[in-house]
Amino acid sequence: MQQPKFVESRRLYQQVADQIRALIHTGDFASGTRLPAERELAQQLGVSRPSLREALIALEIEGSVEIRMGSGVYVATTPGRSHPSPWPMGESPSELVQARAAVEGAVVMMACARMTPETLAELRDTLASMKADIAEGRKPLEHDRRFHLAIAAQSGNSVLARIVGDLFDERHSPISMQLSARFETPETWNRAVAEHEAIYAALEASDPLLAQSAMRMHLQASKERWVGRPRRLDSDALSEDESPLES
Repeated sequence: MQQPKFVESRRLYQQVADQIRALIHTGDFASGTRLPAERELAQQLGVSRPSLREALIALEIEGSVEIRMGSGVYVATTPGRSHPSPWPMGESPSELVQARAAVEGAVVMMACARMTPETLAELRDTLASMKADIAEGRKPLEHDRRFHLAIAAQSGNSVLARIVGDLFDERHSPISMQLSARFETPETWNRAVAEHEAIYAALEASDPLLAQSAMRMHLQASKERWVGRPRRLDSDALSEDESPLES
């Protein structure tokens, strides 16, 4: 009788965090020392840089490392964990956005075919509310959610609409919240609004392929702002190939 295969349930970034945590525990990365630069560490562990960034954020949340923007990542000076954090961190942000692009790319085409003046008016209202929030120094997350869910609801498929809502709400997981706190700024939110406006224009023009393209471009840009190539947005901005997590 064939034995059932063991399925690794831990997410990739958690597995990467396990590797780094083990190196800290064995003394390869000593307390208070700086970890290798992101590019070097990713090569050393044989992982992608987005997965490494997610792992480092997870380790920071649990207190094993300290991320100093523009300086690097340092091993915490207090004793760290030798085992994974017992509480859930959430889905991989990069995989989450990839899933959203797949689902919402299809959903927006369905919504385009069923679009009504009332839903277009609701979308215009969310765009205005997002701009108002940004102008007043608030994060327009609720209006962002409303925009995506209004499109999903217009698809006419309640299952897909629920999936879109569930995927969006993963933004409230610990790892996603930490990434948002580091890399979301009024500038990045203004870019998101411009991308929403491109989606709206395609829906208003009743062009499903353009709507799909605009939605996928928006979510790809969101991924890059989050974990693809996060960049500092100040006068000391790093080059495009560098990350704020490395010096």
